[in-house]
Amino acid sequence: MLHKFKKIDPLIVALLIVLILIGAFLQYSVGVGNPKFAFDVKKSTVIYIISILAFLGMAYFDYRILTKISHYLYAFGVLLLVAVYFFGSNINNAQGWFRFGFLDFQPVELMKIILIITLATFMARRKGEPLELLRDILPIGVLVAIPIGLVLLQPDFGNGLILAVLLVGMLWIGNIKARFVALGASIIGGIAYLMVYMVTHFYEELMAFLTAQNLPRQWIVRINTFVNPAIADKDHSYHVDSAIRAIGSGFLTGEGYLKGSSSRLVPYAYSDSIFSVVGEEFGFVGSSVLLLLYFILIYRMILIALYSHNHAGSFIIIGIVSMLVFQIFQNVGMMMKIMPLTGITLPFVSYGGTSLLINMMSMGLVMSIKMHDDKLLDED
Repeated sequence: MLHKFKKIDPLIVALLIVLILIGAFLQYSVGVGNPKFAFDVKKSTVIYIISILAFLGMAYFDYRILTKISHYLYAFGVLLLVAVYFFGSNINNAQGWFRFGFLDFQPVELMKIILIITLATFMARRKGEPLELLRDILPIGVLVAIPIGLVLLQPDFGNGLILAVLLVGMLWIGNIKARFVALGASIIGGIAYLMVYMVTHFYEELMAFLTAQNLPRQWIVRINTFVNPAIADKDHSYHVDSAIRAIGSGFLTGEGYLKGSSSRLVPYAYSDSIFSVVGEEFGFVGSSVLLLLYFILIYRMILIALYSHNHAGSFIIIGIVSMLVFQIFQNVGMMMKIMPLTGITLPFVSYGGTSLLINMMSMGLVMSIKMHDDKLLDED
């Protein structure tokens, strides 16, 4: 058993420990004197221990077994998304959680890993050959569209967007033909333009229609706040405006640990908006160091993907890289008003048991690919 762990990447392990510790200290800082959030040391310790054990367990487990049962995993993930819609708990206006005592479990987080494994297994059959439209791209699109639709029904626009990004990232590394890239880019660009145009010119009509049909309106409000900040409702733009003020108050080196006050006024400063705490308490320098840690982590993962002998393993890592890069960019971007506001957390740092658990499992999967990458056993 122990001989397998000799191949584990010590730098990645060190980076994960540092990021988790950063998250713990930042969450504690937010909780000091904050009546809306108190950092529960016992609960957080349990979550950290479970997440670390999940990382080690996933690293030891041979990922190739997961690729062989990917279709069963996919069916299980879809079943969870259906079940949570009917039997789950509503948190922050989204029917997306199962509650087990003091722990909340969000099935869409698990679906991210399952979808990555499923798509990687599907594309590995091509052995690096260009993907064909009818035989490959359309079936892959259907596999992704089903969970996206179920997630949007909750409604959870942010995680639905992550699933779409996984599709784009994995199709790109899967050797998609240039004409399909152009077609996909045109479709995505057209949909984005139409969405922005409708929100910009028919905002009141859209809101009235969605209200009459009892449909979720949050994504319309957030898009309008992003594209029309000058005329948007100040209550809706308060979140991002407060985050920008908090980050700006940190200047170069920040106000110091536990000395931030502006970030305490930012909604969900302990989870979605935790980067505002980094900016205020540690300034530009601290924010840059945090992003550098992420950069090194992503770089190491890409190196493992490049040296992997197994197509499915490489695709899985690229899927995880796509997921993490987008989450980091989106989370930091929305705090600086260059991306629309969503409920996407900052990996390994934001408060959230399911998010941390799944991200650690993802990294364990990366380690499993490195530890079990034996060219003689490659079944591609």
